[in-house]
Amino acid sequence: DEEFDELCFEFGLELDEITSEKDIISKEKGEEKAKGASDVVLYKIDVPANRYDLLCLEGLVRGLQVFKERINLPRYEKIIPAEGEGQRLIITEQTAQVRPHAVAAVLRNVTFTKDRYDSFIDLQEKLHQNICRKRALVAIGTHDLDTITGPFTYTAKAPSEIKFKPLNQSQEYTASQIMDLYRTDSHLRHYLHLIENKPRYPVIYDSNGVVLSMPPIINGDHTKITLNTRNVFIECTGTDITKAKIVLDIIVTMFSEYCEKPFTVEAVEVVYPNGKTHIYPELAYRTEKVKPEYINKKVGISETPSSLAKLLTRMCLKSHVTGNGNHLEVEIPPTRADIIHACDIVEDAAIAYGYNNIQMLIPKTYTIANQLPLNKLAELLRLDLAAAGFTEALTFALCSQEDIADKLRTDISATNAVRIANPKTAEFQVARTTLLPGLLKTIAANRKMPLPLKLFEISDIVVKDPNTDVGARNYRHLCAIYYNKSPGFEIIHGLLDRVMQVLEVPPNEENGYTIKAAEGTAFFPGRCAEVFAKGQSIGKLGVVHPDVITKFELTMPCSVLEINIEPFV
Repeated sequence: DEEFDELCFEFGLELDEITSEKDIISKEKGEEKAKGASDVVLYKIDVPANRYDLLCLEGLVRGLQVFKERINLPRYEKIIPAEGEGQRLIITEQTAQVRPHAVAAVLRNVTFTKDRYDSFIDLQEKLHQNICRKRALVAIGTHDLDTITGPFTYTAKAPSEIKFKPLNQSQEYTASQIMDLYRTDSHLRHYLHLIENKPRYPVIYDSNGVVLSMPPIINGDHTKITLNTRNVFIECTGTDITKAKIVLDIIVTMFSEYCEKPFTVEAVEVVYPNGKTHIYPELAYRTEKVKPEYINKKVGISETPSSLAKLLTRMCLKSHVTGNGNHLEVEIPPTRADIIHACDIVEDAAIAYGYNNIQMLIPKTYTIANQLPLNKLAELLRLDLAAAGFTEALTFALCSQEDIADKLRTDISATNAVRIANPKTAEFQVARTTLLPGLLKTIAANRKMPLPLKLFEISDIVVKDPNTDVGARNYRHLCAIYYNKSPGFEIIHGLLDRVMQVLEVPPNEENGYTIKAAEGTAFFPGRCAEVFAKGQSIGKLGVVHPDVITKFELTMPCSVLEINIEPFV
């Protein structure tokens, strides 16, 4: 077990746990339920999401064998049958509105055993969940070719016109009845929404009108694969042709090892609605050129080009040195759809070299981190406001449109607020442009607490700004509120003086701060002042308007201060 754990780690995988069916059941449901369950040891292996070729035992074992240099990487080849002998899949234009793409292939003279068959079905399921995005992008269908006769037709029909016997059912149903039948099925009900509201459902027929499948829901019972199946017809339909090709390549490369001629796949001709034809599977090999020094530099090692080529070959990327040693030519097999850029090749070289073998170095750039000045100022102010007897609140950065507009007696267009395109709840529609609603809601939720309530918050507000690259800008605001039987304007005014005192801003016009009478929609007329500092307006203080108080379900008067603290950094 330890050796295998070590091997997985070296190969870039993680052996998650060693368990058995009995252990799993007893953990989840208790030991009573686990009686009679199998004691066979199970390895749970974590496979990275990009490595579709390791999602089944065949691919995993093949990858590890090549990694251990016990076998050479097999060469996958497609066999194009003689003219008129191969299978054809004809796509009609009706499919364009539902699932426009389809690809197909044939595995000839396959020998299935119980384990191989289970692995075959399991791989399809894993691919469905992963790259196929729960069958939304691609759906896989596998059929016993000897029970049907080509050419096959992929079309879309009205649900009432489709009638067949679904997999493992005893009678025929129309497509609409099938949808009703599987609405309660724990496994299949998750896929019904993909087509149920479409006027036509996709369906695949053979030349005699036998239904192979109704993707992405269910295959027909007529073509089901058994352990005696010798020839397998594989079709992948979907909305994304690239993903469909990848899925087909993975399935045929993984299971072609059980064909009479291992690693061969019979090609199928796909005929498009416009009359064009294409041969699938593509099984495309391609070569990439990488400079050895690029790999060495990125990984932080100094290997010779030939040893790098050897490392990559162990990772199923057959490589050799070209051009007097200054280039590596890397062949990307059809199983490795995850190799998109040179950095993916570098990553594989690093895995083969062994992460633990890379020398640890202290970085050449030596820096000491420091607190952001704005955050440091906010922290210091929080301490001083708390010392002044105010309690800190932390409220949501998102609020409803009413909170920042109607309830504060202003229009939403005047607030310059950033909206959320598809809000999940009415409470979170816009980013706040002021901290006041959050504090008023906090007081409303704490009305049972003894008076006076003195709260403050120092947080960011967001407003639209066409001059920034993201179209919006954050400002760090300080907001304090005093809620009691009398408005307490003098207390909030005193708090402003204290804040300016600790910021060392004197109360004068030249280089200090002043307050001037002003009007604000949220404030009581004649009880509002604007605060000026550093030659600019930084906010307001005053007594909150009675309408605002009642809209937030409060009953007592309150006064409030809200300023922008960024000029003081």
